[in-house]
Amino acid sequence: MTSPAGPPAGGDTSGRKPVKVVAVTACPTGIAHTYMAAEKLQQAADRLGVSIKVETQGSIGAENVLSDNDVREADAVIIAADKEVDLERFAGKRVLSTGVADGIHKPEELIRRAQSAPVQAGTAAAAGSGGGGKQRSQAYKALMNGVSHMIPFVVVGGLLLAVSLSLGGHADAKGGLVIPDGTFWFYVNKLGVTGFSLMLPIFSGYIAYALGDRPALVPGMIGGFLAADAVHIYGADANAGFLGAIVTGFLAGYLVVWIKKVKVPKVIQPIMPIIVIPIASTLALGLFYIYVIGQPISWVFTNLTNWLNGMTGSSAIVLGTLIGLMIAFDMGGPVNKTAFLVAVGLIGTNNHVMGMAAAAIPVMPLGQGLATLLRRKLYSDEERETGLAALFMGFFGISEGAIPFAAARPAQVIPANMLGGAVAGAIAGVAGVQDSVPHGGPIVSLFGAISGVAMFFVAIAAGAVVTALTTNALIEFKQRRDGVAAGSAVLAPQPVLVGAGAPVGAGGGGRTGSVAAAAGAGAGTAVRAQPAAAAPVATGGPAEVLSGYLTEQTVKTELASGSKEAAIREMAEMLASTGNVTDVNELVRVALAREAQGTTGLGESIAIPHAKTDAVTRPTVGFARSDEGIEWGALDGTKARLVFMISVPEAAAGDEHLRILALLSRKLMDTGFRERLQAAPGRAEILDVLREIR
Repeated sequence: MTSPAGPPAGGDTSGRKPVKVVAVTACPTGIAHTYMAAEKLQQAADRLGVSIKVETQGSIGAENVLSDNDVREADAVIIAADKEVDLERFAGKRVLSTGVADGIHKPEELIRRAQSAPVQAGTAAAAGSGGGGKQRSQAYKALMNGVSHMIPFVVVGGLLLAVSLSLGGHADAKGGLVIPDGTFWFYVNKLGVTGFSLMLPIFSGYIAYALGDRPALVPGMIGGFLAADAVHIYGADANAGFLGAIVTGFLAGYLVVWIKKVKVPKVIQPIMPIIVIPIASTLALGLFYIYVIGQPISWVFTNLTNWLNGMTGSSAIVLGTLIGLMIAFDMGGPVNKTAFLVAVGLIGTNNHVMGMAAAAIPVMPLGQGLATLLRRKLYSDEERETGLAALFMGFFGISEGAIPFAAARPAQVIPANMLGGAVAGAIAGVAGVQDSVPHGGPIVSLFGAISGVAMFFVAIAAGAVVTALTTNALIEFKQRRDGVAAGSAVLAPQPVLVGAGAPVGAGGGGRTGSVAAAAGAGAGTAVRAQPAAAAPVATGGPAEVLSGYLTEQTVKTELASGSKEAAIREMAEMLASTGNVTDVNELVRVALAREAQGTTGLGESIAIPHAKTDAVTRPTVGFARSDEGIEWGALDGTKARLVFMISVPEAAAGDEHLRILALLSRKLMDTGFRERLQAAPGRAEILDVLREIR
């Protein structure tokens, strides 16, 4: 569709046909930002006299889908997305790829830049922001897909191990922290071990899945098992750890992509994805790993062990630094295990080496957890939650708690981990810290296994602080290098492929995944914000909005509360007046828990707190204003003056919840709508304005 008449961007008044742009907006962590970016792009196109059509790929499915004609007639394409978007259909067009945040904050700039963007080629075309090449973008998003699916296994496995060790374990010089066989905590510990044993197969498998789809899942997971437990599977001298799982994931994914390109007779094509490709790729990858990858790892392991044993007579600071570097490098991988096993082998004859290792072991999870607390805006909601779990795991000496961070940002996290580990190991070495059991972390001091406890904690604290500060500094440096304002947005929103699923993030509060495309008003047409001057104000009609979920009974002209917590309670009590809320305290608790995951302040003086709980019997939406504004933690720094609260029962937490969020976030990007909402004198007039939401 064409925007109001006017010269195309760039000021051409020669009578040339208006510039036509198509766009796709998408966000993996929710839906609000998807529609906010779409509306901002539309508004910018109206101002520039550019014709635009925006396809939104939200959690309720794709809406306003671009047709072949739309793409054929377009002069440029804008991809404002933080997840994988198929670019094959845009071959031969100028394509500008960037993050969804740019669609919200820099819409006019994107429209101008798109008209001189590089031309999209065929399957090898660039998909990354700034044209870094499709392989780079696809590889990054595949890695994030693996990380996203691995995190629950790290958290569950690590916390079960930590709890079982603390409540059911005791120190033993031969076995570290030991839990008696057959006890309750023994079985809790086994559940934790099982979670950890699945961690790397899941990681590798979903990297492969993101690249080669379902046929790649089997070889990817089996490759992950080889990386995690080659010692027991085929008698290798060492496991490859999470770095090996990254390798097997990418090898499996790209191998399947290559096999798919092989031309086969039609009679074989139906069984290719379920039989031929999984078997062929699993055999090829597995045998390649055993005979080619496994041998160098074993050789490196053997020589590292011999070399490190030869270093035990060196000065304490040198040996401590070296032990710390190796412990921190791969968090359970062959380098880590080499240093650890050397230290364990010296227990009884030189407990100082185990003291160095014990101080370095918790530094990685403690440092990464501390980093998420110090600079929350650098991290996604899921990373902040994982950071809290990592702090807990670090206390119990479970270094794997840092693996999700290292897998997501290896260039920033691994050097920071190694620096912190080196500091901890060196301090412990100089201070003469000793450990008499083969385990690390603060927990071992509670069992009386540490000599020099005060300096042991000083070493751990110093290493963790160095790791945290270095990690955040490297992340900010990367942001500046990439042209992103430090702290202005979440650096890694855990992107995943469409349909692969993702955790809930700050922007949307909804669930991503394979939700069927919802039939929306105007599907197949442009997302178009009505110009403020022409926007009608509805009058008369039933006093309800959003399918009757918002009524005059759930509207406040002015909030009495001055804080976010108090405002949520005030609105929850208003919603309870409808009879649809059975437990106000539970509704408030769930809404505040959602805020703890990430603010629902969307900027532009808007906040949309929401809760999914069975304390609500029917979807109910409230609206309230605040003339003074309430600090809601929005990234643009604005206080919330227009507050919508959505409450839905768990059974309605899917499409209906997401539909409400989509309708609100899309309409609230209309400046004129917000102004009319703020200026309406009473509840009836407010409802007249709110009836424009549809």
